[in-house]
Amino acid sequence: MTPFLQQNKVLCSTTRRGLFQFGALGALNLAWPKLLPASDTQSLPALKGFGNAKSCVVIFLFGGPGQQDLWDLKPEAPAEVRGEFKPIATNVSGIAIGEHLPLLSQQADKFAIVRSVTHTDFEHGSASYTALTGQPHPLPGTNTPARQEDFPTYGAIISKLQPTPQSVPNAVILGPVMHQGARPPMAGQNAGFLGDGYEPLRIPDDPNSKEFSVSGLAFPDGMTPVRMNHRYELLGSLEQHYQRLDRWRDVEGMTQLKQRAHGLLASSRSRDAFELSHETLSLRDRYGRHRFGQTMLLTRRLVEAEVPLVTINWSKLNADQWDTHKKNYPKLKNELLPPFDQGVAALLADLDDRGLLDTTLVIALGEFGRTPKLNKDAGRDHWPDCYSVLLAGGGTPRGFIYGSSDRHAAYPADAPVAPWDLAATMYHLMGVAPHVDVHDRLERPFRLSHGRVVRGLL
Repeated sequence: MTPFLQQNKVLCSTTRRGLFQFGALGALNLAWPKLLPASDTQSLPALKGFGNAKSCVVIFLFGGPGQQDLWDLKPEAPAEVRGEFKPIATNVSGIAIGEHLPLLSQQADKFAIVRSVTHTDFEHGSASYTALTGQPHPLPGTNTPARQEDFPTYGAIISKLQPTPQSVPNAVILGPVMHQGARPPMAGQNAGFLGDGYEPLRIPDDPNSKEFSVSGLAFPDGMTPVRMNHRYELLGSLEQHYQRLDRWRDVEGMTQLKQRAHGLLASSRSRDAFELSHETLSLRDRYGRHRFGQTMLLTRRLVEAEVPLVTINWSKLNADQWDTHKKNYPKLKNELLPPFDQGVAALLADLDDRGLLDTTLVIALGEFGRTPKLNKDAGRDHWPDCYSVLLAGGGTPRGFIYGSSDRHAAYPADAPVAPWDLAATMYHLMGVAPHVDVHDRLERPFRLSHGRVVRGLL
Protein backbone atom coordinates (compact mmCIF):
# COMPACT_ATOMS: atom_id res chain seq x y z
CA MET A 1 0.00 0.00 0.00
CA THR A 2 1.36 3.43 -0.92
CA PRO A 3 1.81 6.14 1.70
CA PHE A 4 -1.00 8.19 0.10
CA LEU A 5 -3.42 5.35 0.72
CA GLN A 6 -2.15 4.95 4.28
CA GLN A 7 -3.40 8.45 4.90
CA ASN A 8 -4.07 8.10 8.61
CA LYS A 9 -0.53 6.84 9.25
CA VAL A 10 1.58 9.03 7.00
CA LEU A 11 -0.34 11.33 4.69
CA CYS A 12 -1.93 13.47 7.35
CA SER A 13 1.25 13.73 9.41
CA THR A 14 3.07 17.04 9.38
CA THR A 15 6.00 15.74 11.39
CA ARG A 16 9.53 15.30 10.09
CA ARG A 17 8.85 11.58 9.97
CA GLY A 18 5.95 12.37 7.66
CA LEU A 19 8.27 14.23 5.30
CA PHE A 20 10.74 11.36 5.11
CA GLN A 21 8.44 8.34 5.23
CA PHE A 22 6.69 8.63 1.87
CA GLY A 23 8.22 5.23 0.99
CA ALA A 24 8.88 4.28 -2.62
CA LEU A 25 6.25 2.61 -4.80
CA GLY A 26 6.79 -0.84 -6.16
CA ALA A 27 6.95 -1.49 -9.89
CA LEU A 28 3.79 -0.16 -11.52
CA ASN A 29 1.48 -2.24 -13.63
CA LEU A 30 -0.27 0.46 -15.64
CA ALA A 31 -3.22 -0.07 -17.90
CA TRP A 32 -4.28 3.35 -19.17
CA PRO A 33 -7.11 3.65 -21.69
CA LYS A 34 -6.83 5.74 -24.81
CA LEU A 35 -8.11 9.23 -24.09
CA LEU A 36 -9.56 11.89 -26.32
CA PRO A 37 -7.40 12.95 -29.25
CA ALA A 38 -5.48 16.19 -28.84
CA SER A 39 -7.66 18.96 -30.24
CA ASP A 40 -5.07 21.66 -30.66
CA THR A 41 -1.56 21.27 -32.07
CA GLN A 42 -0.48 24.89 -32.44
CA SER A 43 2.87 26.05 -31.12
CA LEU A 44 1.62 26.89 -27.65
CA PRO A 45 4.56 28.98 -26.41
CA ALA A 46 3.80 31.36 -29.28
CA LEU A 47 0.39 32.13 -27.77
CA LYS A 48 0.23 35.10 -25.42
CA GLY A 49 0.37 34.47 -21.71
CA PHE A 50 2.78 31.52 -21.81
CA GLY A 51 4.54 31.38 -18.43
CA ASN A 52 2.78 34.47 -17.08
CA ALA A 53 1.70 32.68 -13.87
CA LYS A 54 4.51 32.04 -11.42
CA SER A 55 2.10 30.38 -9.00
CA CYS A 56 -1.31 28.76 -9.29
CA VAL A 57 -3.98 28.41 -6.60
CA VAL A 58 -6.64 25.71 -7.15
CA ILE A 59 -9.62 26.12 -4.81
CA PHE A 60 -11.53 22.87 -5.11
CA LEU A 61 -15.15 23.10 -3.96
CA PHE A 62 -15.83 19.42 -3.44
CA GLY A 63 -19.47 18.49 -3.97
CA GLY A 64 -20.18 20.85 -6.85
CA PRO A 65 -21.66 24.34 -6.24
CA GLY A 66 -24.71 25.37 -8.24
CA GLN A 67 -23.98 27.66 -11.16
CA GLN A 68 -27.46 29.22 -10.98
CA ASP A 69 -26.98 30.16 -7.29
CA LEU A 70 -23.48 31.67 -7.46
CA TRP A 71 -22.25 32.82 -10.88
CA ASP A 72 -25.00 32.38 -13.47
CA LEU A 73 -28.38 33.35 -12.02
CA LYS A 74 -31.47 33.18 -14.21
CA PRO A 75 -33.98 35.66 -12.74
CA GLU A 76 -36.36 35.31 -15.70
CA ALA A 77 -36.60 31.51 -15.44
CA PRO A 78 -39.52 29.70 -13.77
CA ALA A 79 -39.43 29.57 -9.96
CA GLU A 80 -38.39 25.92 -9.84
CA VAL A 81 -35.32 26.85 -11.93
CA ARG A 82 -34.31 30.29 -10.67
CA GLY A 83 -34.69 29.35 -6.99
CA GLU A 84 -34.64 31.76 -4.06
CA PHE A 85 -31.52 33.83 -4.65
CA LYS A 86 -31.48 37.07 -6.59
CA PRO A 87 -28.64 38.55 -8.66
CA ILE A 88 -26.76 41.60 -7.46
CA ALA A 89 -24.70 44.07 -9.45
CA THR A 90 -20.92 43.95 -9.22
CA ASN A 91 -18.31 46.67 -9.60
CA VAL A 92 -18.14 45.76 -13.30
CA SER A 93 -21.01 47.07 -15.39
CA GLY A 94 -23.12 44.29 -16.89
CA ILE A 95 -21.86 41.50 -14.60
CA ALA A 96 -24.17 40.19 -11.88
CA ILE A 97 -23.59 37.34 -9.41
CA GLY A 98 -25.51 35.81 -6.51
CA GLU A 99 -26.73 38.06 -3.70
CA HIS A 100 -24.86 36.08 -1.05
CA LEU A 101 -21.49 36.95 -2.58
CA PRO A 102 -21.47 40.66 -1.67
CA LEU A 103 -17.72 40.87 -1.01
CA LEU A 104 -16.82 39.10 -4.23
CA SER A 105 -19.22 41.38 -6.10
CA GLN A 106 -16.80 44.22 -5.26
CA GLN A 107 -13.84 42.25 -6.60
CA ALA A 108 -15.38 41.41 -9.99
CA ASP A 109 -12.88 43.71 -11.68
CA LYS A 110 -10.22 41.15 -10.74
CA PHE A 111 -11.74 37.90 -12.03
CA ALA A 112 -13.36 36.17 -14.98
CA ILE A 113 -16.29 33.75 -14.91
CA VAL A 114 -16.49 30.87 -17.36
CA ARG A 115 -20.19 30.03 -17.65
CA SER A 116 -19.95 27.22 -20.18
CA VAL A 117 -17.87 24.45 -18.58
CA THR A 118 -19.20 21.05 -19.55
CA HIS A 119 -18.56 17.30 -19.41
CA THR A 120 -20.65 14.15 -18.94
CA ASP A 121 -19.55 12.54 -15.66
CA PHE A 122 -22.23 12.67 -12.94
CA GLU A 123 -20.31 10.98 -10.09
CA HIS A 124 -18.28 12.80 -7.43
CA GLY A 125 -15.25 10.51 -7.41
CA SER A 126 -14.49 10.25 -11.10
CA ALA A 127 -15.55 13.86 -11.82
CA SER A 128 -13.29 15.14 -9.01
CA TYR A 129 -10.43 13.17 -10.55
CA THR A 130 -11.04 15.02 -13.80
CA ALA A 131 -11.17 18.40 -12.03
CA LEU A 132 -7.87 17.75 -10.19
CA THR A 133 -5.89 16.11 -13.01
CA GLY A 134 -7.39 17.51 -16.21
CA GLN A 135 -7.95 13.95 -17.46
CA PRO A 136 -11.21 12.00 -17.91
CA HIS A 137 -11.30 9.15 -15.44
CA PRO A 138 -10.87 5.75 -17.17
CA LEU A 139 -13.95 4.54 -15.25
CA PRO A 140 -16.41 7.45 -15.46
CA GLY A 141 -19.43 7.41 -13.22
CA THR A 142 -17.60 5.65 -10.37
CA ASN A 143 -16.10 6.41 -6.98
CA THR A 144 -12.94 4.41 -7.60
CA PRO A 145 -10.39 5.08 -4.84
CA ALA A 146 -6.91 6.43 -5.47
CA ARG A 147 -4.61 3.97 -7.23
CA GLN A 148 -0.93 3.83 -8.09
CA GLU A 149 -1.72 3.97 -11.80
CA ASP A 150 -3.78 7.18 -11.59
CA PHE A 151 -2.85 10.24 -13.59
CA PRO A 152 -0.98 12.65 -11.26
CA THR A 153 -2.66 15.56 -9.57
CA TYR A 154 -1.67 19.06 -10.72
CA GLY A 155 0.84 19.63 -7.93
CA ALA A 156 2.67 16.40 -8.73
CA ILE A 157 2.90 17.37 -12.41
CA ILE A 158 4.37 20.76 -11.56
CA SER A 159 6.82 19.07 -9.18
CA LYS A 160 7.95 16.85 -12.05
CA LEU A 161 8.00 19.26 -14.98
CA GLN A 162 8.62 22.64 -13.37
CA PRO A 163 10.11 22.36 -9.88
CA THR A 164 10.97 25.58 -8.12
CA PRO A 165 14.61 26.54 -7.51
CA GLN A 166 13.53 28.09 -4.22
CA SER A 167 13.84 26.24 -0.91
CA VAL A 168 10.08 25.85 -0.62
CA PRO A 169 7.75 22.99 -1.56
CA ASN A 170 6.94 22.55 -5.24
CA ALA A 171 3.31 21.96 -4.32
CA VAL A 172 1.22 22.15 -1.17
CA ILE A 173 -2.26 20.75 -0.50
CA LEU A 174 -4.18 22.49 2.28
CA GLY A 175 -7.13 20.77 3.88
CA PRO A 176 -8.11 17.21 4.68
CA VAL A 177 -7.84 14.26 2.35
CA MET A 178 -11.12 13.92 0.47
CA HIS A 179 -13.32 10.85 0.72
CA GLN A 180 -16.67 10.06 -0.81
CA GLY A 181 -18.57 8.86 2.22
CA ALA A 182 -16.75 6.14 4.14
CA ARG A 183 -14.75 5.02 1.10
CA PRO A 184 -10.93 5.22 0.83
CA PRO A 185 -9.33 8.46 -0.45
CA MET A 186 -10.70 9.59 -3.81
CA ALA A 187 -8.62 9.43 -6.95
CA GLY A 188 -7.00 12.58 -8.29
CA GLN A 189 -5.31 13.72 -5.07
CA ASN A 190 -1.92 12.01 -5.32
CA ALA A 191 1.15 11.65 -7.52
CA GLY A 192 -0.19 8.51 -9.20
CA PHE A 193 2.14 6.94 -11.72
CA LEU A 194 4.90 9.48 -11.04
CA GLY A 195 5.61 7.87 -7.68
CA ASP A 196 5.93 9.13 -4.15
CA GLY A 197 8.86 11.43 -4.89
CA TYR A 198 6.41 13.91 -6.45
CA GLU A 199 3.73 13.93 -3.75
CA PRO A 200 2.74 17.45 -2.71
CA LEU A 201 3.34 18.49 0.89
CA ARG A 202 0.03 17.97 2.67
CA ILE A 203 -1.12 20.18 5.53
CA PRO A 204 -4.48 18.84 6.80
CA ASP A 205 -4.52 20.87 10.03
CA ASP A 206 -6.69 23.89 10.77
CA PRO A 207 -4.73 27.17 10.43
CA ASN A 208 -7.45 28.91 12.45
CA SER A 209 -6.52 26.82 15.47
CA LYS A 210 -4.32 28.39 18.16
CA GLU A 211 -2.24 25.20 18.08
CA PHE A 212 -1.61 25.30 14.34
CA SER A 213 1.99 24.68 13.36
CA VAL A 214 3.89 22.68 10.77
CA SER A 215 6.23 20.82 13.11
CA GLY A 216 7.89 18.88 10.30
CA LEU A 217 9.71 22.04 9.25
CA ALA A 218 11.54 22.50 12.56
CA PHE A 219 14.55 20.71 14.01
CA PRO A 220 13.82 18.51 17.05
CA ASP A 221 15.51 19.07 20.38
CA GLY A 222 19.17 18.17 20.19
CA MET A 223 19.39 18.30 16.41
CA THR A 224 21.51 21.01 14.80
CA PRO A 225 22.00 21.97 11.14
CA VAL A 226 25.54 20.55 11.31
CA ARG A 227 24.35 17.16 12.56
CA MET A 228 21.57 17.11 9.97
CA ASN A 229 24.07 17.81 7.17
CA HIS A 230 26.29 14.97 8.37
CA ARG A 231 23.33 12.57 8.25
CA TYR A 232 22.37 13.85 4.83
CA GLU A 233 25.87 13.23 3.50
CA LEU A 234 25.88 9.70 4.98
CA LEU A 235 22.60 8.90 3.24
CA GLY A 236 24.04 10.20 -0.01
CA SER A 237 27.02 7.87 0.21
CA LEU A 238 24.72 4.89 0.83
CA GLU A 239 22.57 5.78 -2.18
CA GLN A 240 25.57 5.53 -4.49
CA HIS A 241 25.50 1.80 -3.78
CA TYR A 242 21.72 1.54 -4.31
CA GLN A 243 22.07 3.02 -7.81
CA ARG A 244 23.83 -0.16 -8.90
CA LEU A 245 20.82 -2.30 -7.99
CA ASP A 246 18.10 -3.37 -10.41
CA ARG A 247 15.46 -2.01 -8.01
CA TRP A 248 16.92 1.51 -7.90
CA ARG A 249 13.72 2.96 -9.36
CA ASP A 250 11.78 1.56 -6.43
CA VAL A 251 13.74 3.68 -3.95
CA GLU A 252 14.44 6.68 -6.17
CA GLY A 253 11.27 8.38 -4.94
CA MET A 254 12.54 8.17 -1.37
CA THR A 255 15.76 9.88 -2.48
CA GLN A 256 13.86 12.71 -4.13
CA LEU A 257 11.80 13.23 -0.98
CA LYS A 258 14.90 13.13 1.19
CA GLN A 259 16.54 15.83 -0.93
CA ARG A 260 13.44 17.99 -0.76
CA ALA A 261 12.96 17.48 2.98
CA HIS A 262 16.57 18.40 3.67
CA GLY A 263 16.16 21.61 1.70
CA LEU A 264 12.97 22.50 3.57
CA LEU A 265 14.50 21.84 6.99
CA ALA A 266 17.43 24.07 6.17
CA SER A 267 15.21 26.88 4.91
CA SER A 268 13.79 29.66 7.04
CA ARG A 269 11.82 30.68 3.93
CA SER A 270 9.59 27.60 4.21
CA ARG A 271 9.15 27.88 7.97
CA ASP A 272 8.23 31.55 7.75
CA ALA A 273 5.62 30.90 5.06
CA PHE A 274 3.52 28.93 7.54
CA GLU A 275 3.74 31.51 10.33
CA LEU A 276 0.35 33.22 10.33
CA SER A 277 1.34 34.99 13.54
CA HIS A 278 3.41 37.33 11.35
CA GLU A 279 0.19 38.80 9.93
CA THR A 280 -1.65 41.74 11.50
CA LEU A 281 -4.80 41.04 13.46
CA SER A 282 -6.78 43.29 11.13
CA LEU A 283 -5.73 41.35 8.06
CA ARG A 284 -6.53 38.03 9.73
CA ASP A 285 -9.97 39.45 10.54
CA ARG A 286 -10.40 40.54 6.92
CA TYR A 287 -9.90 36.96 5.71
CA GLY A 288 -12.29 35.66 8.38
CA ARG A 289 -11.64 33.93 11.66
CA HIS A 290 -12.78 30.59 10.32
CA ARG A 291 -10.92 27.67 8.81
CA PHE A 292 -11.46 28.59 5.17
CA GLY A 293 -10.52 32.24 5.69
CA GLN A 294 -7.26 31.44 7.47
CA THR A 295 -6.52 28.79 4.83
CA MET A 296 -6.83 31.52 2.21
CA LEU A 297 -4.44 33.72 4.19
CA LEU A 298 -1.97 30.84 4.45
CA THR A 299 -2.34 30.39 0.69
CA ARG A 300 -1.31 34.01 0.11
CA ARG A 301 1.76 33.50 2.28
CA LEU A 302 2.71 30.41 0.27
CA VAL A 303 2.31 32.34 -2.99
CA GLU A 304 4.44 35.13 -1.56
CA ALA A 305 7.10 32.51 -0.73
CA GLU A 306 6.95 31.44 -4.42
CA VAL A 307 5.37 28.01 -3.97
CA PRO A 308 4.33 27.13 -7.56
CA LEU A 309 1.11 25.18 -6.91
CA VAL A 310 -1.27 25.40 -3.94
CA THR A 311 -4.44 23.29 -3.84
CA ILE A 312 -7.17 23.93 -1.27
CA ASN A 313 -9.57 21.07 -0.53
CA TRP A 314 -12.83 22.62 0.66
CA SER A 315 -14.08 19.29 2.01
CA LYS A 316 -15.04 19.95 5.64
CA LEU A 317 -12.85 23.07 5.76
CA ASN A 318 -15.61 25.20 7.20
CA ALA A 319 -18.85 23.32 6.79
CA ASP A 320 -20.11 20.38 4.82
CA GLN A 321 -19.30 19.86 1.16
CA TRP A 322 -21.21 21.59 -1.63
CA ASP A 323 -23.39 18.55 -2.35
CA THR A 324 -26.72 20.24 -1.67
CA HIS A 325 -29.28 17.56 -2.50
CA LYS A 326 -31.42 18.84 0.38
CA LYS A 327 -32.11 22.29 1.81
CA ASN A 328 -30.00 23.95 -0.83
CA TYR A 329 -30.77 27.55 0.10
CA PRO A 330 -30.34 27.58 3.88
CA LYS A 331 -27.15 25.54 3.52
CA LEU A 332 -25.69 27.94 0.95
CA LYS A 333 -26.85 31.07 2.74
CA ASN A 334 -25.83 30.12 6.28
CA GLU A 335 -22.92 27.69 5.96
CA LEU A 336 -21.17 27.65 2.60
CA LEU A 337 -21.30 31.05 0.94
CA PRO A 338 -20.34 33.41 3.81
CA PRO A 339 -16.86 31.92 4.44
CA PHE A 340 -16.28 31.33 0.73
CA ASP A 341 -17.20 34.91 -0.13
CA GLN A 342 -15.06 36.41 2.62
CA GLY A 343 -12.01 34.22 2.10
CA VAL A 344 -11.77 34.40 -1.69
CA ALA A 345 -12.57 38.12 -1.83
CA ALA A 346 -9.82 38.82 0.70
CA LEU A 347 -7.34 36.63 -1.20
CA LEU A 348 -7.93 38.40 -4.52
CA ALA A 349 -7.73 41.87 -2.98
CA ASP A 350 -4.63 41.01 -0.94
CA LEU A 351 -2.79 39.47 -3.89
CA ASP A 352 -3.62 42.49 -6.02
CA ASP A 353 -2.55 44.97 -3.34
CA ARG A 354 0.83 43.23 -3.13
CA GLY A 355 1.34 43.15 -6.89
CA LEU A 356 1.02 39.35 -6.98
CA LEU A 357 -2.28 38.78 -8.75
CA ASP A 358 -0.96 39.31 -12.28
CA THR A 359 1.52 36.47 -11.72
CA THR A 360 -0.78 34.21 -9.69
CA LEU A 361 -3.50 32.18 -11.37
CA VAL A 362 -6.48 31.51 -9.08
CA ILE A 363 -9.06 28.88 -10.08
CA ALA A 364 -12.19 28.14 -8.02
CA LEU A 365 -14.13 25.14 -9.31
CA GLY A 366 -16.16 22.11 -8.37
CA GLU A 367 -16.37 18.78 -10.11
CA PHE A 368 -19.70 19.76 -11.71
CA GLY A 369 -22.72 22.02 -11.18
CA ARG A 370 -26.27 21.41 -9.99
CA THR A 371 -29.49 20.52 -11.78
CA PRO A 372 -31.51 23.34 -13.35
CA LYS A 373 -34.67 22.31 -11.48
CA LEU A 374 -35.01 21.99 -7.74
CA ASN A 375 -35.87 18.50 -6.50
CA LYS A 376 -38.60 17.47 -4.03
CA ASP A 377 -36.25 18.14 -1.09
CA ALA A 378 -35.62 21.75 -2.11
CA GLY A 379 -32.15 20.77 -3.27
CA ARG A 380 -30.29 20.43 -6.53
CA ASP A 381 -28.67 17.25 -7.83
CA HIS A 382 -25.48 16.57 -9.83
CA TRP A 383 -25.22 18.30 -13.21
CA PRO A 384 -22.02 18.21 -15.32
CA ASP A 385 -23.65 19.40 -18.56
CA CYS A 386 -23.08 23.06 -17.73
CA TYR A 387 -21.52 24.87 -14.79
CA SER A 388 -19.35 27.87 -13.93
CA VAL A 389 -15.74 28.33 -12.87
CA LEU A 390 -13.99 31.43 -11.50
CA LEU A 391 -10.56 32.42 -12.84
CA ALA A 392 -8.40 35.32 -11.70
CA GLY A 393 -4.91 36.60 -12.33
CA GLY A 394 -2.00 34.87 -14.01
CA GLY A 395 -2.70 36.37 -17.40
CA THR A 396 -6.49 35.86 -17.50
CA PRO A 397 -8.79 38.82 -18.31
CA ARG A 398 -10.30 40.89 -15.51
CA GLY A 399 -13.98 41.77 -15.21
CA PHE A 400 -14.86 39.29 -17.92
CA ILE A 401 -17.46 36.65 -18.77
CA TYR A 402 -16.45 33.81 -21.08
CA GLY A 403 -19.14 31.64 -22.65
CA SER A 404 -22.80 31.52 -21.74
CA SER A 405 -25.48 29.05 -20.80
CA ASP A 406 -29.03 28.65 -22.04
CA ARG A 407 -31.99 30.27 -20.27
CA HIS A 408 -32.07 27.56 -17.56
CA ALA A 409 -28.28 27.27 -17.02
CA ALA A 410 -28.66 23.71 -18.26
CA TYR A 411 -26.39 23.59 -21.33
CA PRO A 412 -23.76 25.85 -22.89
CA ALA A 413 -25.24 28.32 -25.34
CA ASP A 414 -21.85 29.09 -26.82
CA ALA A 415 -18.09 28.59 -26.30
CA PRO A 416 -18.18 25.27 -24.41
CA VAL A 417 -15.12 24.55 -22.28
CA ALA A 418 -14.19 21.08 -21.04
CA PRO A 419 -12.24 20.48 -17.80
CA TRP A 420 -9.24 19.33 -19.88
CA ASP A 421 -9.37 22.65 -21.73
CA LEU A 422 -9.11 24.45 -18.40
CA ALA A 423 -6.15 22.23 -17.52
CA ALA A 424 -4.40 22.97 -20.82
CA THR A 425 -4.94 26.69 -20.26
CA MET A 426 -3.59 26.48 -16.72
CA TYR A 427 -0.46 24.64 -17.85
CA HIS A 428 0.08 27.14 -20.65
CA LEU A 429 -0.15 30.10 -18.29
CA MET A 430 2.31 28.37 -15.94
CA GLY A 431 4.82 27.94 -18.76
CA VAL A 432 4.30 24.20 -19.31
CA ALA A 433 3.42 23.19 -22.88
CA PRO A 434 0.21 21.16 -22.37
CA HIS A 435 0.78 18.71 -25.21
CA VAL A 436 4.12 17.36 -24.10
CA ASP A 437 4.43 13.83 -22.76
CA VAL A 438 5.00 13.09 -19.11
CA HIS A 439 6.74 9.81 -18.32
CA ASP A 440 5.98 7.37 -15.56
CA ARG A 441 8.71 5.65 -13.55
CA LEU A 442 9.10 3.05 -16.27
CA GLU A 443 9.65 5.84 -18.83
CA ARG A 444 6.34 5.24 -20.58
CA PRO A 445 4.92 8.41 -22.15
CA PHE A 446 1.50 9.89 -21.36
CA ARG A 447 0.12 13.01 -22.98
CA LEU A 448 -0.06 15.76 -20.35
CA SER A 449 -3.28 17.24 -21.69
CA HIS A 450 -5.74 16.32 -24.41
CA GLY A 451 -7.45 19.68 -24.14
CA ARG A 452 -7.01 22.95 -25.99
CA VAL A 453 -5.71 26.21 -24.65
CA VAL A 454 -8.72 28.55 -24.47
CA ARG A 455 -7.47 31.61 -26.33
CA GLY A 456 -10.35 33.74 -25.08
CA LEU A 457 -9.05 33.33 -21.52
CA LEU A 458 -5.55 34.58 -22.27
